Order: sequence, then structure tokens, then C-alpha cells
Amino acid sequence: MTQVGEGQEASESAPQVMTFGAPTVGEILAERYELAEHINNDSAGRQVWRGVDVVLKRPVAVVLRYPGGDSAMEMLQAAVAASRVIHPSLVGVYDAIDEGERAYVVREWVDGESLREIVAEEPLDPTRTTTVAHAVAEAVAAMHATGMVHGNIHPGTVLIGDDGRVVLADARADSADTRETDIRAIGGVLYFALTGHWPHAEAGRSNLPDAVRDPAGAVAAPRQIRAGVPAYLDDLTMDLLDSRLALPAADVLAAELGRLDSATDEPYYEEAGPLRFLSGPRDTGAAVDPGGPRSEPQRATVRKIAAGVAGLLVIAVAGLVFGISALGNGGDTDDTAAPPSDVPATADSDPATGSANNGKPKNFAISANQVRIVDPSESQRNELEGADAVVDGNENTGWEPNGYKSANFGNLKPGMGILIDLGQPRTVSSVQVTLSDGGASAELRAGAADPGSSAAGDEQVLSSYKRVGDPFEAFDATKMSFTDFDPDQKYQYLLFFITEMPRTGDSQWPFKVGVQEIVVAGLS
Repeated sequence: MTQVGEGQEASESAPQVMTFGAPTVGEILAERYELAEHINNDSAGRQVWRGVDVVLKRPVAVVLRYPGGDSAMEMLQAAVAASRVIHPSLVGVYDAIDEGERAYVVREWVDGESLREIVAEEPLDPTRTTTVAHAVAEAVAAMHATGMVHGNIHPGTVLIGDDGRVVLADARADSADTRETDIRAIGGVLYFALTGHWPHAEAGRSNLPDAVRDPAGAVAAPRQIRAGVPAYLDDLTMDLLDSRLALPAADVLAAELGRLDSATDEPYYEEAGPLRFLSGPRDTGAAVDPGGPRSEPQRATVRKIAAGVAGLLVIAVAGLVFGISALGNGGDTDDTAAPPSDVPATADSDPATGSANNGKPKNFAISANQVRIVDPSESQRNELEGADAVVDGNENTGWEPNGYKSANFGNLKPGMGILIDLGQPRTVSSVQVTLSDGGASAELRAGAADPGSSAAGDEQVLSSYKRVGDPFEAFDATKMSFTDFDPDQKYQYLLFFITEMPRTGDSQWPFKVGVQEIVVAGLS
């Protein structure tokens, strides 16, 4: 299995780290930990090994960092803090050693696979999803009870043992992490387990495929993506990802997931539904449109537990009240999934309801003369036609550059892209790009002007435009969503720029990718 490195999400493409005096199989660290097998390098370059504690005769995972000293202080401090929390759903931390030229952390070895690896083959069924999320929530609750924050919850740090045990590994909280980000990430774990996608904007950026979104950038619910997801699990997942709603404490969430986990075999379970978070929108100072998406929590009142349904708990903590739908509720009991619409919203209507947009993001109408190809190459500029096809509303048409011998455009240029002129400065909420194939690396940039289509002008665009959010690296899906826009800033010129192309199988020109459609949403 992939035993992720301390505090980092493992990446299959992470480069090998060559260090002087690197460890070898059979070497014994601290006169106790024998290295047996190099497993992988994490995305920060730390080496992950399977080892054996020769004193206690048990397998261990060893995470080595070069060098040690001050540069390894964060890793060591996180390990020391994590070692103080003992819980069956937390990976045990056994040792943390700094040798100066290197430092390493020794922790429990888990025979099994990460949630990321398991879901790569097939999303989990609702019952197993609930069990996994329950264990993660209990682990987080144990950490929060001691005043700690985990700060690194994602499908790569959720490990599922061959014996069925679910454990959370590699805490590494920094100043940006809070209890709230941990709870949101549990919502992300639920969403990923059910759909195979990770909601970047809501749960934290990752090299996993982003959540499926509508043209306005809103996350599609699991029930819209996959048939058979129960309403109670769909609601719980989306509530945890909804920034307008107050979040429960970790122990409250663990109790609710425990109730759902233990009740899966009860005949009343499907009918009764879950306890819900009914405290309404979070106090952010902004008005919440009662008619907007997922407005049910704002309209709901505390629902009573149906008579005869034993064992259901009503928990109230810090003003968070849970309720349950009455058995006779005429609400959503249809488990038939509705597929997400691929039709972009009109410029004056809501994509979900068709009603007028009252201050909500909408898709901008972009004409052919507002887009052009950017190619910062002095010698080869013969791929500048066809940009109009990326804004024609048809994902079956698009722009495609020539094929190349290597992913990085044959080392001829840093990449190619499409510049979009919105006509005037606008408040942008999302940019969704549909590609012909997965596996591309790309980024979004924004600038103040378009110097014109020429090699010099395109080089100026690339050097002066600033990146919006994080880039996508070898993204294994075809829809990229960029949502990290400053709400107080207006944007007119946007550049979607491809830096690496995937292999398509053509033996002569094997690397190629097309841009099928670009949809920009925001406020006029």
C-alpha cells in the first residue's frame, strides 16, 4: 500500500530524491529500526520505508527527511504532538529522531490501502462510506479534545487495513488549519468516497479530480452523480461542505455518524432519515438568499423523532441542534439519481431553476472575437485558429494544438493557451474548462491588458499575468474548475494556459489535448 509521508499527500509522480548517504535495505536506525523496503517518496521529497522494530519485533513505517535540524522541526513537532493522542482510529506514532543530517519519524505500519487507492478502482457503497467517515470523525474528535488540529485530512491519509480497521494518519496542522477545516475535510472524505471526486474549494486543494460542478461553480450533490446514494447521506455530505451553515463539533459529528453506522441494518433507518444540522447559515455578515441552492437548512425547523424509533439521539452542542424527519414526511425519498446538466446557464437565469439571478453568479456570454490563442513561440505559430470553438456552447467542438513528441510541447515553448477578454472588468466566481482528454497540466492567469497576437505580445501576457489559485498537475479528469477568485477584485483578461499535454496513443505525435469548452461565471 501507499504509506503517505508525514504531513503530505502522496503523489504517484513524486520525483525520487537522491541524497548523499541515502539509506539502504538492511540499515538499522537508532540501533532499533531496520529498513526493509522503500515504499515511495512523498510530495515534499521525504522517503517512506517499511521497517521492523528489532526490539519489539513489529513492523513500522519510517519517514525520513533530509536534512534534519531546523528544517525538520515542523515534522518532528507534529509527530511528538500526535504521539500524545492514543485512539484506535489514529495511526500510532512511536518515535521521532533528529540526527542532524537527517530526521525521521517512526509510526505504526498499516497493512491495507489508502482510501484514495480503493476509490480509484470503484467508489464505496453508502454503508462502507458511513463506516469510514465515522472512524475518521472519531479520530478527529479525539485530537480536538486535546486541543490539537489534524490539518491533513484527505483520501491519502485515510488508511483502510486488510482487517477492516480505518485509521487516520499524518497530522500536520499549521496556522491556517482550524477545527472547522478538519470538519469540512470530513465532508470531503464523504464526497470522495461516494463519487471519486474531491471538492477543492470546499475541502482543500488536491491533485485529485475536483468535484463535479455546474457552470456557476456549485458542487453537484452525490445523488446527482451516482444512483443509489441515500438522501440522508447526501444531505449530510452537502451540509458539511456548505460554508453558509454552522458546523457541528467533531464529537457531535462522530456521534451522528455512529448512529447512522450502527443503524444500517434497522428496518426503520431508510424511512426515518438522519438528524440534521438546523442552526441555519453561519454568521458571515452576508445575507443568504433563501431561494438559493440548498436553502432547506435555513427553512427547516427542528423535527421530532418519530414514535417507536428507538435508539435515535437528539444532540444539542454549542447551539447546533440535530433533528429527524418524521416517518410520514413527504420529502425526498426518491433514490433515483438525476444526472447533472451539461447545458450552460443563460446569461439571465439560474442554471438550476431557470429563475432570474438576483445577485447570483451567472455564465457570461462570450463571443468568438473575445477569445484568441496564446503561443509564446518565435519560430512556430501555426496553431492560432479555432479559438472560437471553445465558446460556442458545444463540447463536441473545440481547439486542438498539433501533436508533440513530449508532454512539454517538445521543449519548444512553455505551453499554449487561450486568452479571454470579458469585455469589461467583472467579478468572476468560476472558470470551468472542458478538455478532450485527462492527464493535462494547466493553470489560470489574470492580467490587465491584451498586448495583441504576436510572439512578443504572447510572451508579455505570460510574464505579466498572475496565477489564479493553484495549477492542475497531470489532472486525470477532463473538467477543470478554477474558483480561487478574489471577490473584491474585478477581472477582464483571463488566460487558460496548458503547460503539459497527456499521451494520446499516437505513435508519431503522442502528446496532444484539445480544449472543448470554456465557461466563465460571475457577476456583471
